[in-house]
Amino acid sequence: MGSSESKSAQHEVHHPTPTPTPTPTPTPNPELDRPWREFDWGQKEALKEKLENFSSSSPDVKDIKILVAGQVGAGKSSFINSVNNVFQGRITSRALVDTAAGGSRSFTQNLKGYVIRSGNKSLPFVFKDIMGLEAQVMAGSQTDDIINAVFGHVKDGYKFNEEKALTHKDQHYTSDPKLSDQSFCLVYVIAADLIQNIDDKLIDKLKIIRRAISDKGIPQVVVMTKVDEACPLVNEDLRKIYTSKKIKEKMDLCSAKIGLPLSNIFPVKNYNKETDTQGDIDVLILKALEQIVQNADDRLVDIQSS
Repeated sequence: MGSSESKSAQHEVHHPTPTPTPTPTPTPNPELDRPWREFDWGQKEALKEKLENFSSSSPDVKDIKILVAGQVGAGKSSFINSVNNVFQGRITSRALVDTAAGGSRSFTQNLKGYVIRSGNKSLPFVFKDIMGLEAQVMAGSQTDDIINAVFGHVKDGYKFNEEKALTHKDQHYTSDPKLSDQSFCLVYVIAADLIQNIDDKLIDKLKIIRRAISDKGIPQVVVMTKVDEACPLVNEDLRKIYTSKKIKEKMDLCSAKIGLPLSNIFPVKNYNKETDTQGDIDVLILKALEQIVQNADDRLVDIQSS
């Protein structure tokens, strides 16, 4: 009996315990269930008409000036061109753009104003393009130059000097600027795909500028460019911009770093490779421009009533 039990045990087959198949980790949904900002994609013509019919609240200021600052390569000049494209209904390139790969120095060297035109009509706002900001102390536009430009002390055509700021002794310095020489809103252009890597030294420069102009009540708006390069979802469909988790994260990070509320930050896509204008690109740019112009005019009203 013992012998047969022993033989049976020798012939018993042990099957290995099957390894459980791991449950695949679900790919997180890159899209929110509902938009984090309500947006009317059909408001292009209404916004365009409103801005075409805009007039300054001051008889002393025919054209509202808006200074555009930003990190080198963020798309300052491209944003100005994009605004012009919307009103011209075609691709323009009045503000020259450097398209060289890896360009780390500012292509804009002089202070220059750009009047926006709708057809043959000049609209009553002017964008002032300046040299790009860089993290290094002796690189890019100096913070004092940007602050002076906002307050109208810097004449058009001034060539920025990376090593020293403009002084009151320079021929391009206006000691007693008129109200119409001043900028009534400062626009920071920041690239969405680079916001997480912005050097703290550059943020410090922005804070110096913010402190100086905030003390004088100058409003500030951030235009966050290159949303299509920062988010594949938005690259495929621009209308996903306000349901994209990635763009919302970039917006939150931008708000925390710069110190502006989300309501003052506008994500846009600049025109760069397109050969024709597109409605969805236009309407995002027009919404940002509406806020910029309204903020600037509100500042003008405050100055008049003070």
